[in-house]
Amino acid sequence: QVQLVESGGGLVQAGGSLNLSCAASGRFSVINTMGWHRQVPGKQRELVATITRGGSAGYGGSVKGRFTIARDNAKNTVSLQMSSLKPEDTGIYYCNVNIFPRDYWGQGTQVTVSS
Repeated sequence: QVQLVESGGGLVQAGGSLNLSCAASGRFSVINTMGWHRQVPGKQRELVATITRGGSAGYGGSVKGRFTIARDNAKNTVSLQMSSLKPEDTGIYYCNVNIFPRDYWGQGTQVTVSS
């Protein structure tokens, strides 16, 4: 079993910053890709950012230049530093990891950006 625990969500004003963290625990050997997705009620879950085990990062178009993803392979953690937040960044943010042969998802953490 793999458990993912997210932290760091909350309420922030537009233009502000938040840092999300996710820690993976359980019985596994190697975590491949780690990432963050977000979901707004009535819309599909969308990719925010991903990072490979080697540190190559990719971002969704709407967050590029404002968000930074990072990981610590020794601690099995992934973080998302969010800056210049906009009201449209509001949503539930989910951590996900790929541990062969499947993906695992966290419970989600709410991020609310007020205008």
